[in-house]
Amino acid sequence: MLHAYFGDAKFWGVLLQIDEDLAAEARGLGCGHCGAVLHGARYPRKPRGMSRAVLGPEYGYRLSLCCAREGCRRRKTPASVRFLGRRVYLGALVVLVSALAQGLTERRLGELRERFGVSPRTVRRWRRWWGEVFAVSGFWRGARGDFVPGLKVHDLPGGLLARMAGGDRAEALVATLRFLCPVTVG
Repeated sequence: MLHAYFGDAKFWGVLLQIDEDLAAEARGLGCGHCGAVLHGARYPRKPRGMSRAVLGPEYGYRLSLCCAREGCRRRKTPASVRFLGRRVYLGALVVLVSALAQGLTERRLGELRERFGVSPRTVRRWRRWWGEVFAVSGFWRGARGDFVPGLKVHDLPGGLLARMAGGDRAEALVATLRFLCPVTVG
């Protein structure tokens, strides 16, 4: 099963490397307001759902940038595959648990709660987000045409996982997280 990868520090290391590449790309563009150089200005996060021993200390921070020009100092938070917006749970967990929650039985919901510490109320909130917020977002309205045949709202995010190319399920999850990067920033 896909969540077997979650205990592997290499999986989380791959996601960290992707985030670092996204931050370097954003840094190269400079400040969107004044064009000055951007410096690192990461901020603390307390991700839930996985042991810090598996994640490593780098997961205690979200990569962010700050304009170097005095008087501007605007922040720029690059896209992320580790964090899905402001959610406290890791993006991979939000995607996977939401996908597994499609047609979820009480027994399976209990297993998810035990494995990842996600309450049934949180899972229901995530499922509502996929159907009521994500499905009507400008991002999804623009991107859904890339999927032929189309994906139905009630198939999100499981349908995304199923459609992503990859040699294995972990690669499909990483591809899904890359696809969702634009929704991780304001």
